[in-house]
Amino acid sequence: MKFALAILSAVGEQDSDMSVTFVGDQRMRRLNRQYRHKDRTTDVLAFAFRDAHLPIRMRMNASPLGDVVIAMPTAIRQARAASRSLGEEMAVLLIHGILHLCGYDHEASEKEARRMRWRERILLQQVGVFPSFIKLASKR
Repeated sequence: MKFALAILSAVGEQDSDMSVTFVGDQRMRRLNRQYRHKDRTTDVLAFAFRDAHLPIRMRMNASPLGDVVIAMPTAIRQARAASRSLGEEMAVLLIHGILHLCGYDHEASEKEARRMRWRERILLQQVGVFPSFIKLASKR
């Protein structure tokens, strides 16, 4: 996905690999409950490989960055509530998830939250919105 590659390049991770998975709200709720102990859906989750406890051999290869999971129904609702296109919402969520993979954590402190919001705005200006073909999903 060229859009994710543009974000990775903008954050200096152009040689890293990652996956993006789109799920429904029920699956996202299960993931959020299992990994964050929060029994509700959320818009985006990020699973950073660099934070994982991996065998030494795997840790030496810094290429895999992690996984970003986006709940499409939540993204659609949020886009409508904020009066923005689904492409804009998807860009915000993907940027947010990738920043988590890079070590940003808005829940760590207010200072870190401000730092992450600032970086999100800069990246959104750099990469623009998610490709327009995604807009078709919001018409359903």
